[in-house]
Amino acid sequence: MLYFAKWKILIIVGVCAVGLIFVAPNFLPARTAATLPDWLPNQQISLGLDLQGGSHLLLEVDVEALIRERIEALVDATRTALRRERIRYRFGERTERTLTLRLLREEQSEQGLELIRGLANPISSGVLGVGGAATDIEVESADDGNVTIALTDEAIQEARNSAVEQSIEIVRRRIDETGVREPTIQRQGADRILVQLPGIDDPERIKRLLGRTAKMVFRLVDVSTPVTDARRGGLPGGSELLDSADELDSAGIPLQYVVRKRVMVSGERLVDAQPSFDENGRPSVTFRFDSAGAKRFGETTQANVNRPFAIVLDGKVVSAPVIREPILGGSGQITGRFSVPEAQDLAVVLRAGALPAPLKILEERTVGPDLGADSVAAGKIAGVVAFVAVMVFMFLSYGVFGLAANVALMVNLILIGAALSLLQASLTLPGIAGIVLTIGMAVDANVLVFERVREEVRTGKTPLNALEAGYRRALTTIIDANVTTLIAAILLFQFGSGPVRGFAVTLAIGIISSVFTAITLARFLIVLWMRRTRQSTLAV
Repeated sequence: MLYFAKWKILIIVGVCAVGLIFVAPNFLPARTAATLPDWLPNQQISLGLDLQGGSHLLLEVDVEALIRERIEALVDATRTALRRERIRYRFGERTERTLTLRLLREEQSEQGLELIRGLANPISSGVLGVGGAATDIEVESADDGNVTIALTDEAIQEARNSAVEQSIEIVRRRIDETGVREPTIQRQGADRILVQLPGIDDPERIKRLLGRTAKMVFRLVDVSTPVTDARRGGLPGGSELLDSADELDSAGIPLQYVVRKRVMVSGERLVDAQPSFDENGRPSVTFRFDSAGAKRFGETTQANVNRPFAIVLDGKVVSAPVIREPILGGSGQITGRFSVPEAQDLAVVLRAGALPAPLKILEERTVGPDLGADSVAAGKIAGVVAFVAVMVFMFLSYGVFGLAANVALMVNLILIGAALSLLQASLTLPGIAGIVLTIGMAVDANVLVFERVREEVRTGKTPLNALEAGYRRALTTIIDANVTTLIAAILLFQFGSGPVRGFAVTLAIGIISSVFTAITLARFLIVLWMRRTRQSTLAV
């Protein structure tokens, strides 16, 4: 226990040196640290939302809009199935969850019902998603030929869960594109998402990024119907009237287009989108499809040369260029009245993917940096007071041995700071509390060892034997105590969120570093002192 091989000494010195190197950038101004060479550590501790300020958003997935889309999709699927078999029908009333239609010919009723029931899809339920017999729609028929199609409760619940999980993933992608460090994005309740973004100085941009559904489709413009006729009610079936995203007429009213409802190419086939400039030097966005999308895009443009092709984003026409020639390369360009930041943001949301349903902002809070500065100052005061009090207590209680424990405590704090800088884990106010707690716990191991050494000295053992026995017999207790605390920290991190995780991170790092400094570094310093002074007695 008291013999240190050269490789052990090198490890101790190396760990302490690495800790000093990685913690050093935190004592430099942020701009200075950023200018350090790449081969030198230049990362500073990342502060959480409560310390450096930022944005707090509570979002809600618009489940009602999602259900309306399901009903529209059900209408299209029903129309396609019945028309394929030339079954005559007429749609009736629609509600939020139901769709009614009437089969006009009695002899086609059974066939029509069979086709409609065939549109039902199973919904997995039960353990591991198997064993359920529920379907997404229920079909009821009456003797007079009326048919009611309703979304089931299981379908709505499955759609809600799927939409929230998918929205969380897409929100995470969009936030990651902005370079925000350590964002908190988590589900809250049945259909809400909590987003916390430390250090954000432009929350409006984030709201714009998250507020866009980014559903992009390519549809043909209906050139056979003038917009004026469509406004007067002359809109043909299969077409709809859409506003322009940024074009205005002389009265300041958005221009409108008559656009076919049929989607020729879906934005789901996009694999990349990048901001760029068009031939006139105006900001634009270039996009690229996957192989299936490129094939469909090429076929569509080849069959519709000299016809306007509408690029529809979130229900508005971004642009409607005329197809001059087939576009077979699977890529294209979106032009409009974009600014450079708008083009960049549009590229971000297209790359991240479309949200399954719109997100509504229910709550918005901006945490100012002044609050964070006050919290940091209070945390520093608490840390310094705890640090000084522990050092004074250890010195008064154990003398030279206490000095060794104090050096180990200082190195322990350096290692915690280095680990936070290296891992880029966000330091929150509860994290500071974890560090302060670690300061008090860090000397526990030394206290156990020193009290055990005192007992061995009282039995008449020599200094070296007493020290050897003290470390050997206290080691098991030290390991047991710290492992149990580490397990608690891991569980807090696994099942906690936000502030709880911040506390768990610093606590876990502090436990690991304190065990190293107490068992290894403090023991090395004491052995080094005893070899140099050759003590005949121990004043512990």
